[in-house]
Amino acid sequence: MLEKILDYFINLQGYEIASYSIIIGAAILFILLERIFPYNKNQKIVREGFFNDLALYSIAQNYILGIIIFSGIIANIDNSTGMSRLKLFSNVPTWIQLIFFTITHDLYIYWMHRWQHSNKYLWRIHEAHHSPKKVDWLSGSRSHAFEILINQTVEFLPIVLLGSPPQVVAYKGVISAVWGMYIHSNINVKSGWLQLIINGPEMHRWHHTIGKGRNRNFATKLAIWDWLFNSAYLPGGKAEIYGLKTFFPANFFKQFFFAFRSYNKNPKSEEEFSLFPRQLKSNKKAKFS
Repeated sequence: MLEKILDYFINLQGYEIASYSIIIGAAILFILLERIFPYNKNQKIVREGFFNDLALYSIAQNYILGIIIFSGIIANIDNSTGMSRLKLFSNVPTWIQLIFFTITHDLYIYWMHRWQHSNKYLWRIHEAHHSPKKVDWLSGSRSHAFEILINQTVEFLPIVLLGSPPQVVAYKGVISAVWGMYIHSNINVKSGWLQLIINGPEMHRWHHTIGKGRNRNFATKLAIWDWLFNSAYLPGGKAEIYGLKTFFPANFFKQFFFAFRSYNKNPKSEEEFSLFPRQLKSNKKAKFS
């Protein structure tokens, strides 16, 4: 595995190096801006769950899911359909493709995101994303593997099938990553009328609160969807209390399996959650005895 990772970085193309450089540069910029213009003051850089979000969600999970999505799911669909060989988008300028794929995928994300908040099964794989008690440039990376698997497959499958060059995949990934960092960032942004069109921390931080805003502001890149479909929420004052009202485990692996817990029981503590496997096992024995 280590050799594959090293080979991957050694064989990076120029546009891939540029993409990673932009993402890293944006992360550094957001960290600095959070220090200079904080939305919520006295919020630490290394807050609870920071290393989980950086090392396990942002790096390890994204790397593994990237292989599954591109080398597994998308490659198999493309091989069975042969669509990419038609190169339908090969002559379309890159900037037009990026605008097209950004807008269409953002509209999908809006409705998918809204559905996740109203469907108890989809909420389970979205719950992790709402669990950080401090919202910053990195907290948006905390998303269940199944949620990423679905959304990134939908995001990149059309790009590959339409025969777009690999640069479009890379740059579209940059747009999603940087915009995701921006809307979660702890930066006191005042965008005025632009907030009617472009989404930012002003609206999205309300979405991560435990109050009324949590079931509003579903847009990611374009706030216009929320205003058009009557889900916008932008009151006076500032969002303060973030996270979930219910228990959520701190460990990365427990967070993954927590999505598959029983609907009949919701643990209130780490200790209670740790008893679940034994309780389920004893319940099964009781059923068949």
